[in-house]
Amino acid sequence: MQHHRVALGVLAVIALVTLAGCSGAVPQPTPDSEPTTDAPDLSGPSWNVTVTRVIDGDTVEIRYENGSTETVRLLGVDTPETPPNPVSPGEFEGIPDSNAGRDHLTEWGGRATGFAENNLAGRNARLVVDPQADRRGGYGRLLGYIYVDDENFNHLLLTNGYARLYESEFRYRDRFAAAEATAQQERVGLWDYQ
Repeated sequence: MQHHRVALGVLAVIALVTLAGCSGAVPQPTPDSEPTTDAPDLSGPSWNVTVTRVIDGDTVEIRYENGSTETVRLLGVDTPETPPNPVSPGEFEGIPDSNAGRDHLTEWGGRATGFAENNLAGRNARLVVDPQADRRGGYGRLLGYIYVDDENFNHLLLTNGYARLYESEFRYRDRFAAAEATAQQERVGLWDYQ
């Protein structure tokens, strides 16, 4: 009788462990965990996410498939600040450090935020971290690229004149620098300063 109870107890534990393994629970993703699939045109850790909130033109909050959340700073780009943060005309080549220059950048900071909200808020996306870049920025935010419909949103900010190239090391630096140079030359977006 005693052996029968022990055997039933062991079977119950095995059944619970087996059922727990089949529950479909996903381990919490972290930027250091291994991804399950590759992103469109970048090899590196990546995850399917939902953009839950746009903080500003270059910072978003995302939710992983398992429900955990993260603040992501878009890698390689810098949009003008929005109030209450002060803008820095010295960071944007050709924009004077004057009231008019600051007003121009403040306006474009708002436009960049609107562009991000229109294209990212509530959307399913692919978050990709760059193996050649730092994983986290100075404020502890995850640094990454956001892809929507296989298009790199970070790059879109540059080509549409919503952002400048952020000076750091990352895989697409040359491509991003070329996009910024073209936007400046063609006076696209914030680069169309009179």
